[in-house]
Amino acid sequence: MGPGESRFVTAAWCLFICICLLNLKMLIIVRFGDLIRGFLGKVLAANFCRENKVPFLGICLGFQAMVVEYSRNILKWEDANSTEFDDQTNNPVVIFMPEIDKENMGGTMRLGSRNTTFTHPTHDDGSKSIAQIMYNNAAVVSERHRHRYEVNPDRVNSIHDAGLKFVGRDETGTRMEVAELPRSEHPYYVGCQYHPEFKSRPLNPSPPFHGLLLAACGMLDEYISGEH
Repeated sequence: MGPGESRFVTAAWCLFICICLLNLKMLIIVRFGDLIRGFLGKVLAANFCRENKVPFLGICLGFQAMVVEYSRNILKWEDANSTEFDDQTNNPVVIFMPEIDKENMGGTMRLGSRNTTFTHPTHDDGSKSIAQIMYNNAAVVSERHRHRYEVNPDRVNSIHDAGLKFVGRDETGTRMEVAELPRSEHPYYVGCQYHPEFKSRPLNPSPPFHGLLLAACGMLDEYISGEH
């Protein structure tokens, strides 16, 4: 088990303890991973949570699964996929986007702390981005990354306009970092390309995890109203 996975396991145990103590309703986290069978399960989990309004947090590959699920079922791109798993798809919504070197394995991964700018703080219905709210309405946040594949820039506008909002992006605007559904459509449906678990602590939870727990125990509305 690598350091990233051990941190995720620690975060998962903290969530499990919270579930036991707070008697939370259902919530689902879809995490990272790299097997095709596992990815299809992530897509199904994203679909279940979206359709049944179950609080959901997608991390890294889980974020990409959100995008694939939405593309298949809302935009009706039935073969939408990541080129990591199907390089022949007619709808490559997630593609290989290394930051430095496309050829050498050691240089293909986007690693370390990177800034995310909340470029779409307000949704079409007038509501505010729940992800940005959980980050105390910060305009820019810094989170750690570890990935090679990202949302295809050529498909971003179509997906965004269809309703899955890419509210956080990198400084260039080409790399999608945070996606969500407006709260008028879902209590908490959030995904991030980065790894918030790297900076999460039991007494200082990372904002995406914090929002997920609040939504699962029915306290998110009270929190964002300022009554917390």
